[in-house]
Amino acid sequence: MTQALFGFTFAFITAAVVIAGDFVLKLAADGGKPVWSGYVVAGCVIYALSAIFWFYAMRHVTLAQAGVAYSMLTLLALCAIGVIWFDEQMALREYLGICFALAAMALIT
Repeated sequence: MTQALFGFTFAFITAAVVIAGDFVLKLAADGGKPVWSGYVVAGCVIYALSAIFWFYAMRHVTLAQAGVAYSMLTLLALCAIGVIWFDEQMALREYLGICFALAAMALIT
């Protein structure tokens, strides 16, 4: 496996872990949970776990490459979760943001 593939894999894993943390925190926020609730604590622990994967991503690719890969996946997944799970609406700017994120990923790799 090439260095870049390792790096992008770890960046995507980091994004997936952060997305899980975001989902748990969104449930807490929408549910009116206090900041010391199990949901918020779980979200913070999940975020801490993502730092380990981020460290390994940065060992294999540049910070710019890892950042764009992470940002692109996070953007796509959180938009999808917002629309599907939380019934949020997307505006033209979100659709344009998705297009630019995909273009940035193509350019940076």
